[in-house]
Amino acid sequence: MSSQLPLTDIRVLDLTQVFAGPYCTYQLALLGAQVIKIEPPGGEMTRLGGALPDLSRQGLGLSFCTQNAQKDCLEMDLKDPAQISKVLELAATADVFVQNFRPGVARRLGLGEAVLEKVNPRMVYCSISAYGDVGPIGHRPAYDHVVQAMSGIMATTGTQEMGPVKVGAPYIDYATGLNAAFAVMAGLRQRDLTGVFQHVDVSMLDTALTMMANNTVTVATTGKDLPKLGNEAASRAPSSGCFEAGCGGLLMLAANNERQFADLCTVLGHPEWVDDPRWATPSIRSQHQDELRTLFGALFVTKSAAEWEALLDDAGVPASRVRTLSETLAEGQPQARELLHTLAVGEQGTPVSLPSVGFKLNGESPKPSKPPRTVGADNATWLGS
Repeated sequence: MSSQLPLTDIRVLDLTQVFAGPYCTYQLALLGAQVIKIEPPGGEMTRLGGALPDLSRQGLGLSFCTQNAQKDCLEMDLKDPAQISKVLELAATADVFVQNFRPGVARRLGLGEAVLEKVNPRMVYCSISAYGDVGPIGHRPAYDHVVQAMSGIMATTGTQEMGPVKVGAPYIDYATGLNAAFAVMAGLRQRDLTGVFQHVDVSMLDTALTMMANNTVTVATTGKDLPKLGNEAASRAPSSGCFEAGCGGLLMLAANNERQFADLCTVLGHPEWVDDPRWATPSIRSQHQDELRTLFGALFVTKSAAEWEALLDDAGVPASRVRTLSETLAEGQPQARELLHTLAVGEQGTPVSLPSVGFKLNGESPKPSKPPRTVGADNATWLGS
């Protein structure tokens, strides 16, 4: 970055593991915060996971690297009271303390918010958990796929003919990490305004429900669950959704407004459909949806999804062929956005593509410059041992 990062003067003590918590502190690190990560003896479980066995053998598996670059790494046994005292010494100099223990565990360890407030009255204390610190299931542990089941997102995914399906990626974990980073930033601002301790409580279930806010508001207001839409658009417009194209491809289309519908009809070679009484307005089109989609389908199979995508793009109609992730990463847009940054990791300097913050700040995307560290690599620096 050409200018000073916004969190350059912030120190974060990170006691989180797996995805959500570490992704939160990774965002803070990318924005300039000094993040000190504390792990149990042997390191956290994700150090051994990922697609590259050589890195996993070194305790630098891709599952760990993804959200732990740019951090100092300490190895500490929190069952040892002397080590807890060391943590409290570090906390006294920190601006932010983040933990994702199951509710109650931090307090039993002597690292709860009441203790930390006494140690550092100007701290932002962030608790991340599956369901939050209160409520009838607040005590339960969970991982992403369990919260997907709990939140209702699985029950709305798939088609009416198939059972509930989880989202392929652990999106609730990463969305919770982003939500927690946002909450920490709010806590820091509130701390600066008031000068007093802030406790931020972030839950995976809260995040999941807010990530599908339109569904959540609809069901909470009407009391009726929503049907599975499969690959159809949330708008349920007959000129939106997924269509089979030629060569076995799939085309996702979103001609939601009247201009887009007219342009779609023109691209398909039937501009007269705009004036057809069956398609004259959105409400009338919905009444004749099956007939309209049958006509669309018969035309879309005459060209490949890539050809239709190009034609619709030229006409200003939102559309995309269904891609694999590797195709998306190879086509240049992530590179133009500086979304990924390659660092040399481990003994052999294995090149690993790691995420930036996912937005641009004054034209640049803050990215990692320090590769993930082995467990305990910075003990001498911070603990003198």
